[in-house]
Amino acid sequence: MKDNICKEKMALVEKLGVHLENREQLAPVAARILSYIILTGKKGTTFEDMVTILCASKSTISTHLNHLQDLNKIMYFTKTGDRKKYFVINKDVIVQHIDKMVSNWQEERKLHLEIKEYKRIINDNKIEDEEEKFDLNFHNDYIKFLDGATNSIEELRTKITNNKFNI
Repeated sequence: MKDNICKEKMALVEKLGVHLENREQLAPVAARILSYIILTGKKGTTFEDMVTILCASKSTISTHLNHLQDLNKIMYFTKTGDRKKYFVINKDVIVQHIDKMVSNWQEERKLHLEIKEYKRIINDNKIEDEEEKFDLNFHNDYIKFLDGATNSIEELRTKITNNKFNI
């Protein structure tokens, strides 16, 4: 059972790592480190564990850990009587990602409103044949989707910032 969970975790580390590598523009090892830290959770993981489990050299792990700390994606804590650092995800990075998503969605919303208005004006003033008129329903539905998605993610952000989740 434990072996299956470990294999599952490492497969997910790889899958999440590829995703983070692309989304966050991270080096492959940095993305795997971040993935492993995310999947280890609030108990944290040590430098030694990552060297062993991720099969990378100490210098490689150290370089990427420092880089991830510089980017404020991870942080560490220590335990009384234990000199090791335990690395965990910085929950602020989740909030920053949410803020970036909302900003992108707001830009898209504005653009769709402008396009819809342009098409409405063309429909009203330039096109007489009903078959040739622009269909504005797509823009209406897309704007409605963006509004719903934005409200939902902002609710999640509020819960994160109000410590409703112990990430």
